[in-house]
Amino acid sequence: MKSIAALIVLLLAGTAVAEQPNWNQFRGPDGDGKTGATGLPVTWSDTENVVWKTPIHGKGWSSPVVWDDQIWMTTASEDGKQMSAVCVDFNSGKVVHDVPLFENAEPRYCHPQNSYASPTPVVEAGRLYVHFGSYGTACVDTTKGAKIWERRDLICNHWRAPGSSPIVHDNLLIVAYDGYDNQFVIAFDKQTGETAWQVDRNIEYGTDNGDHKKAYSTAKIIQHEGRSEMISPGAVATIAYDPETGKELWKVYHGGMNAAPRPLFANGLVYITGGAHDLGLIAVRPGGTGDVTDSHIVWGKGRGMPKRGSQIIVDDLMFAITDDGIAICLDAKTGDQIWKHRLGGDFWASPLYAEGRIYGFNKDGDCPVFEASDKFKLLANNKLPETICASPAVVGNSLIIRTQSHLYRIEK
Repeated sequence: MKSIAALIVLLLAGTAVAEQPNWNQFRGPDGDGKTGATGLPVTWSDTENVVWKTPIHGKGWSSPVVWDDQIWMTTASEDGKQMSAVCVDFNSGKVVHDVPLFENAEPRYCHPQNSYASPTPVVEAGRLYVHFGSYGTACVDTTKGAKIWERRDLICNHWRAPGSSPIVHDNLLIVAYDGYDNQFVIAFDKQTGETAWQVDRNIEYGTDNGDHKKAYSTAKIIQHEGRSEMISPGAVATIAYDPETGKELWKVYHGGMNAAPRPLFANGLVYITGGAHDLGLIAVRPGGTGDVTDSHIVWGKGRGMPKRGSQIIVDDLMFAITDDGIAICLDAKTGDQIWKHRLGGDFWASPLYAEGRIYGFNKDGDCPVFEASDKFKLLANNKLPETICASPAVVGNSLIIRTQSHLYRIEK
C-alpha cells in the first residue's frame, strides 16, 4: 500500500508540473513574476545544482521565454549590427535554432547599461514574436527557425536603445515606442505583421527635451468591471487603452521617465512605476474616463523605488528590490513600509516569487533568496560568475537563468 501511495504522489507531482502554464512572456504567464511551481532549488552555484550551462553569443538583456521544451531569447552583437533569436532545448541544453533576424549598417548609440536586445519576446505554439524597437519586429516559426514576417518601417529614436517588451492579446501583438522623437503605441496583426491600430501618446510632457519623454515599460491587460484595460506606462503619465482599438480610456500623471517595471494588478488596484520623481510608485483605482490623476490615486511613494526591476505582490504585501540593492516590503493596500534590508549590489533583473520565497538576481551574479513575509529572513545567498540583467524563467522545478554570456538550468 505504501508503494502504491508513493506512486500516486509521484504521478500527481508530474501532473502538477505538466499543468504549469508556459513561461511565455516577460515575467511569466501572468506577467507578475510569480509561479505556482514547487520544488525549485534554494541554493546553487556555478557547479552546484546545475543541470546544464550553455554559452549564448552576443549581448542581450532580454529574458528567456519557454514553450514546451523550447527556451527562446534574443541577442545582438555588442555593436548592434547583427540581431538574432536563439532557441535552447530544455532537456539537453543544446542550441536548436540560431536565427539571424536583422542587420544594421549604422546602429544608433546604445548606453552601456542597456543592450540592443533588451526587449523580451513572446512565444506561443509554433510562433515566436521578437522585438528590437525600431530596428525591427518579427515573427519566427519555432519549428523551422525561419522568419514568417517582419516590420522595419517604424521610426523611433530610442536614444539609448530600446527596452519595452511586446505583449499578445487575441490576434494582436502590441508594443510601445516611447523614444526621443516619437512616442506611440502600436498593435500588429500577429498573423501578418500588418498594423491593426496605432495611436500617438496623448501626454503633456511639459518639456521639449526628448530625453525626458523616453520610457521602457511593458503593458499589462486587466479586466475591470467587464472591460479590458491595457495599462501602458510612458514617461510622465500612464495611459489605459482599449486593447482592441487603441482608444484611450483613462490617464494618470505621475511624472518621471525611463521606468521599466511592468504594472501589477491586485487588491483592486493598479500599481505603476513612474521612474525618478516624487511619485516613483503609485497605486491607482482602474476605470474612469479621461484624466483621473486627482480622483484615482490611492497612494504614492517617492524616489526610493526601483526603476528597472518590477515589483511582486503576494496577498497584501508588495516586495521590491531597488536598483541599488535594497529589499523593501510594503503594505500593498496603503503603501506603508513594513521593512527594508540592504542586500548590496545593483539589481536590474526583476525578482521571482515561488513557494513563499523571493528570488533576486543582481549585476554581480549574486542571487539572494529571502522569505516573502512581513519580516525579513535571508534563506540563501547564491553566486554565479557573471552579470545577471535578464529576469529568470521557470520550467517545472527548474530555474532558467540567463547571465551575460550563458544560459543555466538550475535544479535540485
